[in-house]
Amino acid sequence: MTTTSNNLKRWRLILGGDEADGTGCQLTGQEAGIDAALSALYDFERKKRFDYEEKDNTKVGRGASQPNIARWLGDIRQYFPQSVVQVIQNDALKQPELQRKLMFEPEILAQATPDVQLLATLMELGKMIPEKTKETARQVVRQVVEELMQRLEQKTIQAIAGALNRSVRNRRPRYNEINWDATIRKNLKHYQPEYKTVIPETRIGYGRKSKKSLKDIVLCMDQSGSMGSSVVYTGIFGAVMASLPTVKTHMVVYDTEVVDLTEDLKDPVDLLFGVQLGGGNDTNKALTYCQTLITKPDDTIFILISDLYEGGGEPERQMRKRMEELVQAGVQLIVLLALGDDGSPSYERGNAQFLAKMGVPVFACTPDLFPDMMAAAISKQDMLQWAGDNDVVLRGAVAIN
Repeated sequence: MTTTSNNLKRWRLILGGDEADGTGCQLTGQEAGIDAALSALYDFERKKRFDYEEKDNTKVGRGASQPNIARWLGDIRQYFPQSVVQVIQNDALKQPELQRKLMFEPEILAQATPDVQLLATLMELGKMIPEKTKETARQVVRQVVEELMQRLEQKTIQAIAGALNRSVRNRRPRYNEINWDATIRKNLKHYQPEYKTVIPETRIGYGRKSKKSLKDIVLCMDQSGSMGSSVVYTGIFGAVMASLPTVKTHMVVYDTEVVDLTEDLKDPVDLLFGVQLGGGNDTNKALTYCQTLITKPDDTIFILISDLYEGGGEPERQMRKRMEELVQAGVQLIVLLALGDDGSPSYERGNAQFLAKMGVPVFACTPDLFPDMMAAAISKQDMLQWAGDNDVVLRGAVAIN
């Protein structure tokens, strides 16, 4: 083989494409296999399909074929050293259409960067994940959960426990139970100028610990595909709140069916691994079920996490009716359009405005703000005022007035 012929083949492999690429060089055998393997990925953005098959012992690309990721992975490992294989695999993972197919391969999944978006992708794949990949998928879920718990658990416990203690005033506190800020404010009228002090005629203390729940919290979560990140964070916060003895936490997810995951809150890995993202949604059915969980409406905070798309018609009318019933019963209803770092969400504005007219706060919330938001809700603060004070509009969230 001449030097010129070798150079043409190298240029042909660099350029990709078919014989019309100008080189006039036709590839056969291993070179054709290498070209097909590279073209399947690097021509993907242009073709928007992964075409790959085996014909006459030669791997070639073709139109309208069925994807064969496993065979393609075998070929790139055969043709290239491991360092190059990793680069190719990482490039493939950057394509959302290919990422889902690659997630079925344990080796690829193990190399992927574990984050909230990857976890959401795994939840959407759900029961389609093959048995050979399930344990790797569970390890990825566990790693993401542990990282999120380290980041969010302590802040959530401190914010909610502190708000609960402050929400139950003790009029006969012991010295170490006195809420000095509230006590001083209450007794300013008893200020003694000559002594430059306040006489604490009325002492206000933090609430004492109780084995009974001081607040019931219902997390009702739309698990349609667009809510992936929100489901992940809701599961984490639900698990943290379920660990607090003075809070009774329920977690309900729904699409066209309703699933109560309250019992799974003790293990967020099992909870998230069991969620199936995607499908339609029936918010009315979910709200109807959640109404059966509410036993003390005046002490219940109901967090609905949904983009409020219900499709109009009778289902939407029924959903609004359930919402009105919750508010009229005294339940503190808060609607989060999203719980994540994804910026301002898409949502159904008509339903958001309907809720706002009832005085129901409707906004998106970042995970770092969620503990403070729950503390404000427990303290029965004006939630729209809280949203304004915390600049949620400037921090990846939107409030509906």
